[in-house]
Amino acid sequence: MFARYPVLFGFIVVVLIWSTTPLAVKWSGEGPGFLFGVTARMVIGTVLMLLMARIKRVAVPWHADAIKTYLAAGLGIYGAMICVYWGAQFIASGFISVIFGLTPILTGVFAWFILEERGLTPLRVLGIMLGLIGLGVIFHRSFSLGHTVLLGIAAVLLSVLLHAISGVLVKRLHGNLSSLSVTTGGLLVATPLYLLTWFIRDGQWPQALPAQALWSIIYLGVIATGIGFSLYFYILKHMPASQVALLTLLTPVLALWFGALFNHEVVGLSAWLGSGLILFGMSIYQWGGLWLQRIK
Repeated sequence: MFARYPVLFGFIVVVLIWSTTPLAVKWSGEGPGFLFGVTARMVIGTVLMLLMARIKRVAVPWHADAIKTYLAAGLGIYGAMICVYWGAQFIASGFISVIFGLTPILTGVFAWFILEERGLTPLRVLGIMLGLIGLGVIFHRSFSLGHTVLLGIAAVLLSVLLHAISGVLVKRLHGNLSSLSVTTGGLLVATPLYLLTWFIRDGQWPQALPAQALWSIIYLGVIATGIGFSLYFYILKHMPASQVALLTLLTPVLALWFGALFNHEVVGLSAWLGSGLILFGMSIYQWGGLWLQRIK
């Protein structure tokens, strides 16, 4: 089955990785600090991707078009990720994934103008609206939780914006570059920026590195960065950008569940209700046209 449907398999794996990443992001910064956590992750991921490229004999070209693609990928790897890590200090891990449910809306808008993907049918707009209502239900009470929570939400919302722009630009610019080349090139752009940021803002090796933080950094570097980014750019190459963004409508429920199970995060009725609306909206967005045809 996996050989017959590699894009579908890659999509499922990315869903699982993205569902566990927010919790690992939160754990990786508990002790060493968020800047060390994200920088160490990217260093590990970069080394891994360079090794993979060498073993598979995949070229990482540096002609003008390739550099533009790497810069577009680096915008998401650096800009979006550093915002997520900073915001994760102030909000529950599961809600990071939930906020990313806004990605299809922004991606669809950017894809409309940049890629000329004319996929925003009335049914898809309805799905988007249901997703927004679900997000509104989830965050109805969040605005009463304090100033720092609002800062965390704002940081992750900025991350969503940068992630959406990055994905659409990579879709437009990647040409015939492999997903491994795009991932490696993007990391080679982003990782020096992380090292520079960490050196300027901190520059100190952490005095304590709890086992939970250490294993989270390794997981994020090897699985979430090395495998997750490669699969993400792979499916991005073979699927419309607006459909790839549906990843962020499917992962919130799993992320909330992982946060509640492993980090004892409180998930209230409103969170589950909102997540249900998001999933329903995602279903309409993805399959509403097919359902309507069958009804007719």
